Amino acid sequence: RVVRNGKEMDIPIEEVLVGDKVIVRPGEKIPVDGVLVEGRSSVDESMLTGEPLPAEKQEGDEVIGGTINKTGAFKFKATKVGKDTALAQIIKMVQEAQGSKAPIQKLADTVSGYFVPAVMVIAVTSFVLWYDLGPEPRIILALLGAVTTLIVACPCALGLATPTSLMIGVGKAAENGILIRNGEAIQVASALDTVVLDKTGTITIGKPALTDVIVTGEGNEKDVVRFAAALEKNSEHPLAEAILQGARSRDIVPSDPEDFKAIPGHGVEGIVDGHRINLGNRKLMDRIGADLGLLEKDSHTLADEGKTPIFIAIDGKAAGVIAVSDPLKEDSIEAIRGLKGLGVDVVMITG
Repeated sequence: RVVRNGKEMDIPIEEVLVGDKVIVRPGEKIPVDGVLVEGRSSVDESMLTGEPLPAEKQEGDEVIGGTINKTGAFKFKATKVGKDTALAQIIKMVQEAQGSKAPIQKLADTVSGYFVPAVMVIAVTSFVLWYDLGPEPRIILALLGAVTTLIVACPCALGLATPTSLMIGVGKAAENGILIRNGEAIQVASALDTVVLDKTGTITIGKPALTDVIVTGEGNEKDVVRFAAALEKNSEHPLAEAILQGARSRDIVPSDPEDFKAIPGHGVEGIVDGHRINLGNRKLMDRIGADLGLLEKDSHTLADEGKTPIFIAIDGKAAGVIAVSDPLKEDSIEAIRGLKGLGVDVVMITG
């Protein structure tokens, strides 16, 4: 949906032009690359970055075609369309990799360049010898000898095996989310001694989940999750879905909150079942004057484990801390152990 001459209209993605203002609603896929000019939202860019948390977008920020708008509606100005978009460039890179030559293929081509003429000479020599010196029917035997030489010695496999294997390998890798820049990368992979892995979406699932619930001495774990989920029902924060999913997995049905309020940079608050609930970071707890006690130490421990701690206060008193993180894939440990078993050092890179 684009705006042209002050009117909104639906057009095919192929007809979007540079400079068009495009309208994107919640849940829709962004059609082309551009710059946000009106509104704000969070955008799921995991297809490009691997990050599980949606990226917050506001006026002036770039948006990428193929990513998914999660919450708010916005307008953006198209800056790259068609083959110039980031997604199109990735597709082009895969196609170029399939058509590239590995060093060993160049060697095969060089060998074939000498081998083919040699085979042709041998075939012609075979024909002449059988024709001049062979028994009758000489012409048939001469042709049979020449053709047999060409068939047996033809270097078809030498010239076709490498490019075919390369094309299939790059294509299969792309199907599994692995982009290979060129054929040389595949060949040198056999000599690798170190593999560098991104954490998010590679070692981990790529989707945040509720992993820990720590409560104070007077607190109740089920109540803490129920109150947190109730507030997050109305929240657009990227971690809200993780908390709601955590409540569902515990068979907890959250109530509808009243007087809900989102506090930018702090968290959310509202009334749930007659209790004033505050859910957010340390700054929110300081704002309402809640004494964290041992929960502060617990939050540091969770943060050191790579998790995001979220405090909850009930009626002005700190009741617990919950943690959201991106859990490991089930096969990550086995895969890394396998790489180490091959003598390959494994390094993790994370923000």
